[in-house]
Amino acid sequence: MPVVHEVDVVVAGAGQAGLSTAYHLRRDGYEPERDFVVLDRAPGPGGAWRHRWPTLTYGRVHGMHALPGMPLTGADDDRPSSEVIGGYFAAYEDAFGLRVRRPVAVRAVREAGDGRLRVETSDGVWLARALVNATGTWDRPFWPRYPGQELFRGRQLHTAQYAGPEEFAGRRVVVVGGGTSAVQHLLEIAEVATATTWVTRRPPVFREGPFDEERGREAVALVEERVRHGLPPQSVVSVTGLPMTEAMRRAEEAGVLRRLPMFDRLTPTGVAWADGTETAADTVLWATGFRAALDHLAPLRLREPGGGIRVEGTRAVRDPRVHLVGYGPSASTIGANRAGREAVRALRRPPLPARPATGRPRPEPALAGAAPGPAGA
Repeated sequence: MPVVHEVDVVVAGAGQAGLSTAYHLRRDGYEPERDFVVLDRAPGPGGAWRHRWPTLTYGRVHGMHALPGMPLTGADDDRPSSEVIGGYFAAYEDAFGLRVRRPVAVRAVREAGDGRLRVETSDGVWLARALVNATGTWDRPFWPRYPGQELFRGRQLHTAQYAGPEEFAGRRVVVVGGGTSAVQHLLEIAEVATATTWVTRRPPVFREGPFDEERGREAVALVEERVRHGLPPQSVVSVTGLPMTEAMRRAEEAGVLRRLPMFDRLTPTGVAWADGTETAADTVLWATGFRAALDHLAPLRLREPGGGIRVEGTRAVRDPRVHLVGYGPSASTIGANRAGREAVRALRRPPLPARPATGRPRPEPALAGAAPGPAGA
């Protein structure tokens, strides 16, 4: 029999959103281990940042907002972001006594039968009044399917497996994806590869000038609209466009940012388009984003017919005991902070009754659905 623990709130995930939630729980009088627990499947602090490739130094990070109550100061811009932010998160957990349990994987969340949720993990069962889910996306890399993938004789890898440009030296590389990571990979690989080809499903949009607060609110509102309608969320970046940096300008002048439309199939030796054009390649790098890692919530049947989970504030409409932070409009460092605060405020209020599902019941799908991902091609 698994060990059964009882707490008021379970926080699943100790990235930016999870730590922000834990901080606000402590400020509200909740005690770690007695009133709430933070569970994290990673072996150490840092959330998704701990997986970032070594060449992504802190000075090149695209927007890192400090956690509430403790600024990140004195960071070396030349150190890998994984080290800087991993160390910062570790210090943060210690400073506020958050007592994160790891590595603990949340495997399923079910009805407990007494009004509580039953959170089944690799380290026993937790019975809780509420769950704040902050599991992010890193564990769900999205691999698109194209004809001929199984025939390609070269290497295929995803951003989640990217370790730096050195392994692409002397190779002919196709980079697939229109997000920030795709461009970062492309610029690095172009320095060492024999040839690079960049393909995206939609023409990339580059933005000039500062990204001010008003533009940020407009972007978040667009992402939030999808979530309110139960559609799979898109990232904020997908609606803001790519910031045109000096490095990108140089790459554009050198022809590295010459974008081609998405190919139709892979061949044994490369990729091909419907008009008969072919490009030889040794490697295809799929920088096609990630899906929200929410499979453990499947027993609660939170999905809408559109494929996403409908959320009002942070509460799941179909089960207001469940709060989603770092999901959709809050999937940014500053958005995650705000969502953590909002979730804790909502926990003070009695939850609204769950709304009945509309339409015919349907099986809970795996979360690697067909909708465009956060950094989709």
